[in-house]
Amino acid sequence: MARHATPRMLNVFLNRTSMTDSRFFEFFASTSISDRLQWWCAPARWSVDTAARSLNLEPDAGTDFWQRTHYGFEADNGHFLHLVAAGDFVLTTKVKSRPANQYDQAGLMVRLSPRCWLKTSVEYEPEGPNRLGVVVTNDQYSDWSTQPLAKDIDTMWFRIRSEASDCIVEASRNGEHWDQIRIAHLVERSTAPTVQCGLYACSPKASGYKVEFAFLKFEPGRLR
Repeated sequence: MARHATPRMLNVFLNRTSMTDSRFFEFFASTSISDRLQWWCAPARWSVDTAARSLNLEPDAGTDFWQRTHYGFEADNGHFLHLVAAGDFVLTTKVKSRPANQYDQAGLMVRLSPRCWLKTSVEYEPEGPNRLGVVVTNDQYSDWSTQPLAKDIDTMWFRIRSEASDCIVEASRNGEHWDQIRIAHLVERSTAPTVQCGLYACSPKASGYKVEFAFLKFEPGRLR
């Protein structure tokens, strides 16, 4: 059966195409961050190291993004430094981690609401390998896919390619060779005129985690 666009879907499409996303590259060369970036739940301790050109932060204890599945709890108080996008985009960062407690994590996030979002990172495990993975949340239920990552790898590149209502999530150890680790659909994206996207970090159990983000790169459109 052919699917016809509803008036609401057409309005969202027109709103998106009437808004222009511009290229953005924050490489933390100034002590202040761009006005295009806004905090959701800013951490108590964060700063820009202009000499190293990095955003350094220590997530507050008890911070996380998770909804319901398996564990039963709902958490929406993680740290998220984001900009707003209307159309397709490619989002990239480089993260260096010095974790202290289980589930310490930092990477990229795409967010529509507490009920619908995606995050990708390495989550720390004190015993055994760490977990390179992606959490996708739709209808307020989170889905976590992981793969083992050796303990001695403390730096990773992450890239999210947002295309229509879907996200292609990729990871790299050198910023040149990328491996796809997830393709996911965000159910609220088709009816939302904009989406938030950017850097995130959490320490679900305790404080002590130190994170360095080298840059945040936003490119409108699709990867060519």
